[in-house]
Amino acid sequence: MLFEPSSIGSLELPNRLIRSATAERMSDLDGRPEEPLAELYSELARGGIGLIITGHAFVHEGGRCHLRMTGIHRDDLMPALEMLTRAVHDENGLVVMQLNHGGRECASEAIPGLPVAPSPVPSSKGKERPQELNEDGIKDILGAFGDAAGRAQAAGFDGVQIHAAHGYLISQFNSPAANRRRDRWGSTPARRMGFLEEAAVSVRDRVGDQYPVLIKLGMEDYVRDGLTLKESVEIVRHLADWGIDALEISGGMGGTSVRKDVLRVEDEAYFLDAARQAREATDLPIILVGGMRSKQVMESILEEGSADFISMSRPLIRQPDLATRLREGQERSSCISCNRCWPPPGEYGIACRDPDREK
Repeated sequence: MLFEPSSIGSLELPNRLIRSATAERMSDLDGRPEEPLAELYSELARGGIGLIITGHAFVHEGGRCHLRMTGIHRDDLMPALEMLTRAVHDENGLVVMQLNHGGRECASEAIPGLPVAPSPVPSSKGKERPQELNEDGIKDILGAFGDAAGRAQAAGFDGVQIHAAHGYLISQFNSPAANRRRDRWGSTPARRMGFLEEAAVSVRDRVGDQYPVLIKLGMEDYVRDGLTLKESVEIVRHLADWGIDALEISGGMGGTSVRKDVLRVEDEAYFLDAARQAREATDLPIILVGGMRSKQVMESILEEGSADFISMSRPLIRQPDLATRLREGQERSSCISCNRCWPPPGEYGIACRDPDREK
């Protein structure tokens, strides 16, 4: 099943392997994508992956999580964004832009003013106390999600993905640990999910009925008093009504150690239980990320029907042509899950930094 074609809304994928969004840190200090990022996407497309989901792009000037994050918040970035889609389409690939606002996870050196959040609750990473968003600020950001989706569509991206996981702004609104509001944006699960609903509607209204809109949803926070799996399943029940075409399952907030070492088959697919429960709540296509390494595990998940697509990140940093390798008989990624992919201070861009990596 792994190499059978399938679809997400109007998007026809040649196989069921997806490159999950990864913060590449390959844009300039103004958020403009640079040529090495286009070359990376081109290499992934040549490597046979069914769909590329870009690293998160900030939709609002106050939503940049870190320096060298890609921006999609201004019209003057369009030529650089179009460079990315051309690079993928020239290799007959498909690419979806991930839209994000970092909220309290934004680095102070990357944004004007203070980070914002649903409530003035600091991140577990020890960052400064954020400023609570007022109604005007909320409306401004919701509009920015729609505007960014419009730019992605105009730049030739094959769809967009709303980032609602990993402790960023939408995830913060969903989480009772981060959202302690007592107005219409908080205090109950139904109110907390309201920001996500409005963001999804803003995006869908901007791009029309046929353009693919995906979501990456954190199904559980793994922090004290955080979002539970039971609560997130209730969110899942509403996604189709909000115009979402596919759900990618993830979990954890900033500072949690969900992404463990994956050294054995038993370590793989650590969000599988969340996918199984989501499957009971929706008919939307489900994309499952989380420690995928072996073809055996990927095929078994597809065959049992818990997910329709398999997504991964770190294995494709090590082997951008992993999809072709798996198709031709390789049974397992050679990724050792060392997490040295992300650049240390002073270095540029993601790369496999394992000294024993095959060339």
